[in-house]
Amino acid sequence: MSIGSKAGIVTEQSTLRVAFTNIPSRLWAGGYNYQRNLFEVLNRYRPGAIAPVLFAGAKDDADEIAIFARIPGVEVVRSPVFDRAGGTLIKALAFGLDRPAAALFRERKIDMVFESARFFGWRLPFPTIAWFPDFQHRLLPHLFSRSAYWRRDLGFRVQIASRRHIMLSSESALGDLRRFYPGLTNGVSVVRFATAPPAHLLATDPADVVAQYGLPRRYFYLPNQFWRHKNHQLVVDALDLLKRDGFDVVVAASGSTYDAREPEYFASVMRAAEARGVARNFRHLGMIPLGHVYALLRTSIALINPSRCEGWSTTVEEAKSFGVPMLLSDLDVHREQTGGGARYFGIDDARALADHMREIAATGPVMVVRQLQPDLENRVRGFVDDFVRLTTDVMGGPAAR
Repeated sequence: MSIGSKAGIVTEQSTLRVAFTNIPSRLWAGGYNYQRNLFEVLNRYRPGAIAPVLFAGAKDDADEIAIFARIPGVEVVRSPVFDRAGGTLIKALAFGLDRPAAALFRERKIDMVFESARFFGWRLPFPTIAWFPDFQHRLLPHLFSRSAYWRRDLGFRVQIASRRHIMLSSESALGDLRRFYPGLTNGVSVVRFATAPPAHLLATDPADVVAQYGLPRRYFYLPNQFWRHKNHQLVVDALDLLKRDGFDVVVAASGSTYDAREPEYFASVMRAAEARGVARNFRHLGMIPLGHVYALLRTSIALINPSRCEGWSTTVEEAKSFGVPMLLSDLDVHREQTGGGARYFGIDDARALADHMREIAATGPVMVVRQLQPDLENRVRGFVDDFVRLTTDVMGGPAAR
């Protein structure tokens, strides 16, 4: 039974209808996969606790939306109100409420709203959790235009001023929040997510996927969207150093090449690989199915994540799920996420990365298909319990148990 959002009371038998906004994978694959994973593990470990209601734009990719619709317990609402158009933040600020969105929330009997990258107004009459994935614009301001920087920062500030309960994904992000927005008195929760690959996405024979993409039996895997802060250029530099040392390795990269902030970034990375003579070593496979991502991750000799900024890395979580060795940029959040159980390199230290790659390539196994780790279920169950507890607490009810 759903309760009214104005009641502020929830019992353990109630199913909370929580509104989520679709995140197209071409804009942010990590955000899309976060919500897909969240919905799946909620259904698996706490069925009936939360009913996710996904609000998607009429123009959003139909195949992507269909994946959500197939998850038990998920309701999908498609409307032009949720097509991504400029001016929604300004209207929410000017009128205090995104009226069309709020009307749809009422129509669908929503109890709570999960805000991510969209502000619905300080007068929104629903308990609301605002997810701040990271503080990239404050940590790497040179990667943002002036307007993009202030649009993102203003969004965070109005969510804080509107007394949203803020959800973060790491203690590292909590430190950033306190540093960049001192004095805030909002409720703040850290909910570290964990990924649970569904069985049907592990059914493909990894050897067939490796052969399909023409990869060697030993390769590194870099499944990051091509945004500048993801730092692909450092991997090209490391491959150049290895080539000069007479060492030949392959890095398979996958992910979207779209970045509205810097449309030429992908082409510039590929041109650099060609100019350095390592185009054969740095292979972009395109946007590939998630089942193929898991297959390539499981058989790689190591995951590489050279990012300059992360809130809590989805690719690292996926590697942890299978016990894949990891080469990670030396960020506080990467050390927090792996507990020191990876190899680390400076975000500008191509030589350190190259040395790690050489050592792993020389000693790593050939075509080992890794299986899910025995600690995975406990980690995922902990994530689900923390998320359900957060929603219950924000509604004003007893903590979930």
